[in-house]
Amino acid sequence: MTPVARPVVSDAERYEPAEHGAGEVRHLYVHLPFCAHRCGYCDFVTAVGRRDEHGAYVDALVVELEQERWRLSADVETVFVGGGTPTFTEPDALRRVLDALPACGELTVEANPETVTPELAELLREGGVNRVSLGAQSFRPELLQVLERVAGPGDVRRAFHTLRDAGFDNISLDLIYGIPGQSPADLDADLAEALALEPEHLSCYELEAKPGTRFTHGHGDELARQAEAMEGHAERVVDSLTRAGYRWYETANFCRVDGGRELRAQHNVAIWRGADYLGVGVGAVSTLGEERRRNLPSVGRYTSVLAAGEAPPREVEVVDTSTRAVERLMLGLRLDEPFMVDDTGLVGIVDRGALERLIRGGLVEPCERGRVRLTPRGRLLGDAVTAEILA
Repeated sequence: MTPVARPVVSDAERYEPAEHGAGEVRHLYVHLPFCAHRCGYCDFVTAVGRRDEHGAYVDALVVELEQERWRLSADVETVFVGGGTPTFTEPDALRRVLDALPACGELTVEANPETVTPELAELLREGGVNRVSLGAQSFRPELLQVLERVAGPGDVRRAFHTLRDAGFDNISLDLIYGIPGQSPADLDADLAEALALEPEHLSCYELEAKPGTRFTHGHGDELARQAEAMEGHAERVVDSLTRAGYRWYETANFCRVDGGRELRAQHNVAIWRGADYLGVGVGAVSTLGEERRRNLPSVGRYTSVLAAGEAPPREVEVVDTSTRAVERLMLGLRLDEPFMVDDTGLVGIVDRGALERLIRGGLVEPCERGRVRLTPRGRLLGDAVTAEILA
């Protein structure tokens, strides 16, 4: 069954939250949209500058969180504060966000290197943050310029060490590959620079430039060339990081193996396993049982509506059991852990003949009790293998 879109909801009276998720949601996403600059390849919900609006936006965010807090379990497991650039948010406003969050096991905040100062690091520590995701993207100055990043390589290193000095022992670095002008040697150098910092976690993403953006207009031919080289880039990333002792636990994510300490991104792992999550803030998405919601992307409208005590304007769609099962399969096979394909909820979704062919072809590995996982080669082909498995 195809998900059915429901009308946009613009006030609390018209929106009655479903009872299925009451008090059970253990994962929270919080969106802070403000950035100093919008990079050409970015398609996230962002607002450039607008420092005079940070306080009012956070007021609205706290109101929405209070409206939705009843959905959260008493034992929230993870909170992820993303953006935008959360650490670009005015310090007093950011502090109020952190103070409003529920206690949890893993509290991650995204940061851009140029925003990280000793004062910012201390604010995060005092706010209960125990994991920082630092957007390095590259250590090559010319590639950072192509990406329109504000920070340079020195800023990345300085930010990392500032966070270490403040006591953060769980830092993730983001890298991008497939950048226009990037050579295999550039990628090797980026990986070496990142490994020299010894982060607990690395996220290494293919550059995705949306058609029609100024980035694709400016770099179209080179992006096409990079697309042809992407599989080779991915192999270099996996080889370099696994040889350095990192666990390749998800298609684009790697963590150190550190004496039994859990260093995977627990918020993301929960979502890849199909857990419900609540999203608050402009543009934020929530998945709650058979309901998926997306707050509309206008910062001004979001702020004014919540200032009036109403629910934010949203798009809401019904996601039936079959669609959730397909999504669960697609996300679950990205992980290095075995995935249950003999589940009754996957009847009619898994193509058993295709699965057997993929096993014989060395792209899927059978595991115990009706579970499978992709082999390393299968994981590099990822989406194509998963598409074959789907009936």
